[in-house]
Amino acid sequence: MSTEGWPEGAYLLRLDAENGHQRYVPLIVRSATARGRTLLMHAAATWQAYNRWGGYSLYAGGDGSYGTRSLAVSFDRPYDSNGAEKFPVYERAAVALAERLGIPLAYTTGMDVHRDPSVLKGATAVISLGHDEYWTPQQRRHVTEARDAGANVAFLGANACFRRIRLEPGPGGALRTVVCYKSGYRSDPALADHPTMPTNDFRSPPAPAPESALTGVLYEGYPTDASYVVHNADHWIFADTGVRTGDSFAHLVGVEYDRVTPDAPTPGPLEIVAHSPLICKGRSSHADTAYYTVPSGAGVFAAGTMRWVEGLMAGTRENGRNHGLDARTGAFVTRATENVLRAFSAGPAARTMPVPEDNVSRVYGRTAAGPGAAR
Repeated sequence: MSTEGWPEGAYLLRLDAENGHQRYVPLIVRSATARGRTLLMHAAATWQAYNRWGGYSLYAGGDGSYGTRSLAVSFDRPYDSNGAEKFPVYERAAVALAERLGIPLAYTTGMDVHRDPSVLKGATAVISLGHDEYWTPQQRRHVTEARDAGANVAFLGANACFRRIRLEPGPGGALRTVVCYKSGYRSDPALADHPTMPTNDFRSPPAPAPESALTGVLYEGYPTDASYVVHNADHWIFADTGVRTGDSFAHLVGVEYDRVTPDAPTPGPLEIVAHSPLICKGRSSHADTAYYTVPSGAGVFAAGTMRWVEGLMAGTRENGRNHGLDARTGAFVTRATENVLRAFSAGPAARTMPVPEDNVSRVYGRTAAGPGAAR
């Protein structure tokens, strides 16, 4: 199918069969450049990692077990279930909100940022959507370089930039295969020639590079269901939301979450603006929403909960029961996201918005380790 002449954007196509059956196809008509625009970066590699079409994903094999999982998955197959994969839950609502705001937008995928980082040049902001788990080292390097050149970065979810992957050519020669050995990385035949590029978690040996050096937060756990608790109601992110410090929003933290981890490499100054107590697998912890800036002036926002984009639909029934999220939560998440997108679309956030107050030591009783620290 040719998309020549189509406007750049994120599409969800619906296929209707004569017998009444329907399937969806998510499609990104990517932008050649994001100069002067906010770049929405869709998580196609993560869609494919979870895709069970043909009986195999990076999580389970034909018998449903982790031991028989695939170690490589191809884009040369449709998505299972209704075909929409994670786009309706973790991406669509954020795209719709950004488009309603009328800010200049561009569209791409993490795969395309890996292939050609020129799309990032001159971007005002890069937006990672609600479930953006699988990144190549090249994609991460390119986004980090964009941040250091002044592009703001927002992570509207949790568990972002967690799995380190390799892209390999498919039958036609293009990079159509996502490789991730995870805990079996020692069996990867490419490891001998590329010892610093294992296909396991970014934070793990033999080449540890915790995602917090970019995101400001670390993925910590699954599953949880907890209230989101505002720590600093006066922060510009929460402007016009009407919240007070200590206000909470039931069920907004889940099903996976991130937190600021002082022992991990973390840029600064970094401010925790929401600090939400939770229990995950019997252990008490917190989820954190955090914001930091870097010398280029770029600001980085991390929501710290995978339900942030789902929260944009709270109270609308657009996402089924939506974990019990209510309309009050929907209004809060919508306004906070609008604040981030508007500020980030105006250029390096440190030039127009208040500098973050580094409060990690006050919240956790110790200071962040800094970007060069080892974990």
